[in-house]
Amino acid sequence: MKHSKGIFITFEGVEGSGKSTQIFLLRDALISLGHEVICTREPGGTLLAEKVRTLLVNGEDLPFLSPRAELLLFEACRAQHVDELISPALCRGSIVLCDRYIDSSAVYQGVARALGKEQVEELNNFATDHLIPDLTLVLDLDLKLALDRARSRNLAAPLNENRFENEAMEFHEIVRKGFLNLIQENPKRFRLIPAAGSTEEISKLIRREVSTLIPTLKKERLK
Repeated sequence: MKHSKGIFITFEGVEGSGKSTQIFLLRDALISLGHEVICTREPGGTLLAEKVRTLLVNGEDLPFLSPRAELLLFEACRAQHVDELISPALCRGSIVLCDRYIDSSAVYQGVARALGKEQVEELNNFATDHLIPDLTLVLDLDLKLALDRARSRNLAAPLNENRFENEAMEFHEIVRKGFLNLIQENPKRFRLIPAAGSTEEISKLIRREVSTLIPTLKKERLK
């Protein structure tokens, strides 16, 4: 699938790395420059995907979910997400910022759940009709700090508890290593964003990377 007008940017990283905060800061910066921006997330973005999200992420009334079933539910959400929201937005020239996408499945299900990256890649391609991001920003942070952030957030809003955050530390270590490996394998699309600094410092790093695709950000990021 090709999108000749819009720009597709995805955000990846371990739980609690600050993706959501940075997506909204980038959105605000781009809107202030006159761009049409769509912010979305996976699983989510459509009515179908948001309903399935309660099972996948919150684990609502779900004592057990097999890795294969988990992956297929993610892919079903992704197919609907691309067809209903992402692709139409790109075709009309919007900038789409997405919190997680195909690379999360490659790492979480392909590597950490041991389903195999090649198998996940095939399903990703089918679900998205080969729609690949123009740029993927991986926010990297010390795991203890990241998980402490995530779990503190859950204490404040227990209804939003994320079942992935409750996985063993070994699982999160595999996830982090998986994302770092993706950066090494495809440095053209992926960018590493150290996420230990202040919110504004991280935002500046992100705007610098995004400005390679969106030149109007070059002046804005120097402020």
